[in-house]
Parts: sequence; structure tokens; C-alpha cells
Amino acid sequence: MTAPLRCAVLDDFQGAATTLADWSPVTARGVEVVSYPDHLADEDALAARLAGYDILVTLRERVPFPASLLQRLPRLKLLVASGMRNSVIDYAAAGRAGVTVCGTASSSTPPVELTWALLLGLARGIVTENTALREGGPWQQTVGADLHGRRLGLLGLGKTGSRVARIGLAFGMEVTAWSQNLTKERAEAEGATLAPSKEALLAGSDFVSVHLALGERTRGLIGAAELALMRPTAYLVNTSRSAIVDQEALLEALRDGRIAGAGLDVFDTEPLPAGHPLRTAPNLLATPHLGYVTRANYATYYGEAVEDVLAFLDGAPVRVLP
Repeated sequence: MTAPLRCAVLDDFQGAATTLADWSPVTARGVEVVSYPDHLADEDALAARLAGYDILVTLRERVPFPASLLQRLPRLKLLVASGMRNSVIDYAAAGRAGVTVCGTASSSTPPVELTWALLLGLARGIVTENTALREGGPWQQTVGADLHGRRLGLLGLGKTGSRVARIGLAFGMEVTAWSQNLTKERAEAEGATLAPSKEALLAGSDFVSVHLALGERTRGLIGAAELALMRPTAYLVNTSRSAIVDQEALLEALRDGRIAGAGLDVFDTEPLPAGHPLRTAPNLLATPHLGYVTRANYATYYGEAVEDVLAFLDGAPVRVLP
């Protein structure tokens, strides 16, 4: 007798996978669906938990799937990843193991909104002032940084960066942008000025926001030397990929007061370990990788994950990656 198919939904911290999507069409096909609310970083623990599943649904890039893990999942036939790009899945190894990898749509709007939440929170000392108000602390202890008339420097002017640029313009900011392939014409089409170099953008901006894809050319793009170019009154925001900014160099710059502050939504290790120095770093406004975490985006992720599973069961996979 053939064992029933089993599907595991990984890292469902908020229980959103089963509340924002209807999995009944999948369970009606005889597939058992199990949602895990915790994160396992240890490969041995992951292999032990997942070895009995035929289908896995993973959220963004929270769980790496290298060859070493894939070869320990003998039943796995379908891996669904939210989004249409995933840098932590070994696609070649998946192919050798006979595993189909599928993706889903993903909106760039949520990370744009979070970028501005961090930038505004830094500029106006929102957390500091709210904490003081609630706890009986000083009345007005910060002096806010202005946005109007200040320069916003964008590292990357793609789908997300261009939307961030338009909001900056609405605030009355001067927007400059740079990336290795950005042209003057493309920058001007978004209302931005092309910076002559990465160094010039960093040195001349009051706020710097990172919106680049992670790759060999962008890994470690912002290190100690680059941070040293920034004004002591400037702020850095990174909602893109942690490895683009040297985490240790940024931590040192914050401790030494070489920049006014930073807003982070991405980290070298996630979830960020308890006791990690970034948890208590001065002038840091940090969120636990919430860039894509909104109701509408999750509804898309898990709704299309259901579609991916059903299409696979029908023998006609959709949104196949890479």
C-alpha cells in the first residue's frame, strides 16, 4: 500500500500559512499538511524532521537547501520557495535528486514601506521617544533629522529602489543613485541623479539605503572603508541582503559614533542569536527581517504555494525554478 503524501510548511512563525491560504484542495487530494512554527538551523535536526516528507514549502531564504541536506531527504519530490529567486537552494543538486523546485510571486511594495518605516523611525527618534513617553522618561530628548532638502542616496535603482526614490522625491529630498550597471538615463527616468561613483554617493548623502541583489559583485560592497566615507550625521538603511554590508564594520561604526545611526532588517545569521551584539548596538533600529512580512504578500506566497502543489500533483508543475 502506497504511503500518503506529506507536506511540511517550514518556519511558519506567525501561523500565517494555514490562516491566509486555503489548503483544503491539497488535503482533499490525500496530502497531509503540517506547519512548523519554529526554525531549525542545524542540518542534522532538519534532516531528521523532514526525511518523511514528499513536499516542502519554505519561506524566502530562511532555510538553506544545499546538496548535503537534499541527499538526506529521500522522499522529497517538490520544494516550493516563496518568490521567484532563491540563493540558498542548490538547484543542480535538486535536479540530480529528482526534486522539482517551484516559486511564487512576490511584491516589492512591502520592503519599500519597511524601508521608509526604518528611515523615518531613525530620523525622528521614534523608538527612543515612544519608550520614554511610556516609561515616564524625559519629555523630548531627541532632535529630529529633516528629510526635506536632504540627499537620499540609493545603492540600486531597480524595482524596489525606484519606488523608494519616488517616495523620497515626495518628501522633497534630492535623490541620487548608483549601481554598477545604472545609467544616467535610467536614473533620470526615476527622478534621480546618477552618482559618479559609490564613494561619491556615500560621502554626499544624508541617508543611504541599500536595494541591490546579492551576488559576487555586491557581497561586502560596503565595508569599513566605505562606511568611513559617510558623514557623521548620516544614516544607513539595509533592507536588502545582509552580506552587502560588512556587519562587523557597521557594528564598529555605530559603537564609535562614526555615523548617526542605521536601520537593519537583514542579518548574517537569522534568527539573530540571543546575546548578539547587534541586539544592543547604539543608534540601531532593527527589525527581524520583516521586509516581505505583510498579509497580502503572505496570502500570495501561500496561495500560490497551494497552486504549485496542485499543479505538481497533476503532473504539470508551474513557476518552475530557476
